[in-house]
Amino acid sequence: MPHPDVRATAEADAPAVAKSEPAVPASMRAWRVTSLGEPAAALSLDTVPTPEPGEGEVLVRVHAVAANFPDVLLCRGEYQVKPELPFSPGIELVGTVVAQGDGVSGLALGDRVLGSRIGVLSEYAVLPASDTWKAPDALTDAEASGLTVAYQTAWFGLHRRAGLQAGEWLLVHAAAGGVGLAAVQLGVAAGARVIGVVGSEAKAAAAREAGAEVVLIRGVDDVAAGVKAATGGHGADVVFDPVGGAAFDASTKCIAFEGRIIVVGFAGGVIQALPAGHVLVKNYSVLGLHWGLYPRMRPDLIDDARAGLTRLAEAGGIHPVVDRVVPFERAPEALAALASGSTMGRVVIEVAP
Repeated sequence: MPHPDVRATAEADAPAVAKSEPAVPASMRAWRVTSLGEPAAALSLDTVPTPEPGEGEVLVRVHAVAANFPDVLLCRGEYQVKPELPFSPGIELVGTVVAQGDGVSGLALGDRVLGSRIGVLSEYAVLPASDTWKAPDALTDAEASGLTVAYQTAWFGLHRRAGLQAGEWLLVHAAAGGVGLAAVQLGVAAGARVIGVVGSEAKAAAAREAGAEVVLIRGVDDVAAGVKAATGGHGADVVFDPVGGAAFDASTKCIAFEGRIIVVGFAGGVIQALPAGHVLVKNYSVLGLHWGLYPRMRPDLIDDARAGLTRLAEAGGIHPVVDRVVPFERAPEALAALASGSTMGRVVIEVAP
C-alpha cells in the first residue's frame, strides 16, 4: 500500500505538472558504481540530489528493488549498456508515485507502481510514465518488485517468441532462478508440461513447488537423456534457456521436431556457437529474446503482457518466489549472493518499508 504520508497529501485531481510534495527531500541516498568490479568493491552509498521528473516522467519513492543478473554485469562493466561512471545500478522497482511532470496520464500521486529503468537502486527514482504500471494488489512489495523483468522476459519468450501451446513439453534451464521460476509458473499457467533443470537438490524442491513435473539436476543427471525419457522420446517442444553454453548444447540433443529454443542469456558464462547444420537436419528453430527492445519497438505488446500478468497474479496463477530480503544498506550483499548462483527465486533489496 502507498506510504501514509504520500496518500494523505495526494489529490485525486492533481494537475499533470511537475511538482513535488513536502515529504520529498532535497537529497537522497543512492548506491553508485564508482569503479568497475565485483559489487562489493564497485558500489558506494552516496548522498546525491533527489531527481525531479520532466515531461512524461514520474518520481517514485522506492519501496523495493529486485536484484537482477544485469546489475552484476553493470558493476563489472560487462553489460551491453555501459553507463558513464559514477552510475546507479538497479533495473526494476516497486514504489509510490510522489511527483509527476507534464503529459502524464493514467497515474496519480499515491499510486503503487512497478517500473523498470537502469539506475533505480536509490531512495527515489525518476522513470518515464510509460515504463511504469500499477502493481497488483495481491502481491507484497517484495513479491511485486520482480514482476517486471523476469516475468515479462518469460512471458515474451514463451508466448510471443515460442508460441507455447497447452500440452507441449517445456524445458526450463536454471528453473530455480528468478526468471526460470517465472518461466515454470507461466508455462504451467499456459497448460504446458514443464521439465526444470536446476543446480542442486535443494533447488529442485523450488522448481517442483512452482509446478515442474520433472526436475533434473545439472551435473548429476544427463539432461538430454532425462528429457527424452520423460517425454517418451518426443523431446522438448520449447526450451527456455537463460544459461547458454553446455545447457544450449544439451537442448539441441533433446529438442523435438519443430521445437523452439529461446535464447534468453548466457548466465553460464559461455556464449555458444549456433550449429546451423544441426538446426537444418533436426528441423528446429533458435529464437533470440531481448525483452528490453519491446518497450521501444512494440509498446502495445508490453501493455498486453502487463495486463495478462496482473490477471494471473490477482487470480493466484503466478506467485513470485522471494529467496531473501536485504536492507538497503546491505545492497552489495544482495548482488554478491545473486552472482554466486546460490539463490532460489528473487533477491530483493528493501529500500523503504
